Amino acid sequence: MIEVKNLVKRYGDNTAVRGVSFTVEKGRIYGFLGPNGAGKSTTMNIITGCLAATEGEVTIGGYDIYEDPVEAKAMIGYLPEQPPLYMDMTPYEYLGFVGRAKGLRGDKLYKAVDSAVAKTGLTAYADRLIKNLSKGYKQRVGIAQAIIGDPEIIILDEPTVGLDPRQIIEIRELIRELGQDHTVILSSHILTEISAVCDYVIIIAKGRIVASDTLENLTKLYEGRNYVDLTARGDEDKIRRIINSIPGAESAELDAGEMGRVHARIAMQKEVDIREDLFFRFADAKVPILSMDYEEVTLEKVFLELTGDHFEPGTVAAEESGEEAPAEEIPAEEPSAEESVPAPEPAEKLAEPAKNGNDDDYTPLFGGNGT
Repeated sequence: MIEVKNLVKRYGDNTAVRGVSFTVEKGRIYGFLGPNGAGKSTTMNIITGCLAATEGEVTIGGYDIYEDPVEAKAMIGYLPEQPPLYMDMTPYEYLGFVGRAKGLRGDKLYKAVDSAVAKTGLTAYADRLIKNLSKGYKQRVGIAQAIIGDPEIIILDEPTVGLDPRQIIEIRELIRELGQDHTVILSSHILTEISAVCDYVIIIAKGRIVASDTLENLTKLYEGRNYVDLTARGDEDKIRRIINSIPGAESAELDAGEMGRVHARIAMQKEVDIREDLFFRFADAKVPILSMDYEEVTLEKVFLELTGDHFEPGTVAAEESGEEAPAEEIPAEEPSAEESVPAPEPAEKLAEPAKNGNDDDYTPLFGGNGT
């Protein structure tokens, strides 16, 4: 349906989009997610032909957006972040104007306008001036102009920005309804919005794709483990052996500090809680635990991690889902980011724990799980 290859957009010395590649299949609602300034709107404007790319290719239904712009754009309905409305028109007048601009005439035009008005819930407000409508209903008019003529693909850039909670719920419900008959791309910086309506998520940061998969697979991939942050006083090697002896501890990062303190960040599967084992094993080894914190990984935290200032974007492949992640090529002057970036996990994988727990000379004194 839509194929984007190695898209690059530069504004002078600033590169807003860096080698973006992805594919949009028919009949899904796609969420294009990223923080403000990540390159979402620039990418949307290039896909819809409103902005020329510096490099790369965009194909809509087999038509190149540059070589066959009329055929390609005929398949798209687009709502920019700022709806292109004429405030002194009524919704009926404005939609009639948009329909004629799309080549509709006569009965086809009237039926298309009536259908767009009905789908967007504008019937009671279609004869009012647009400038007198609320923000939510102006947004509905913007969506109506995007769907008039029944295009196969609807692209919505931040459709709920500036709306109150009730209006947001109504617009989300409208997007779900549109997804039954159209392929929809929804751009947003709000994870909960993408989670509420989208089947597939593409996360962009600093102009590059950092994750691309179904919401279900992203949830399994990233939310599959939780962490314990532990600070103890003792020998680093001994603390590592203790952690290594605990079933359910997958991997750990250790950092020795001052006064004999060692900080350990331990990963474990979501369904496992190793805190009790940690307490007893450290107590039996006479290694005092100074603090212990539990962290549950959520998609919100993963999103912040993937889009944070410290994160160097590459591509997160959808290997675990069995789907092929799009390749990403970076301009020559940029560092290479072709290798896949796996889901965040601590650097060092722990060895398989001994079944009898004796690899660190563990002798239970307080009971624990060693008896």
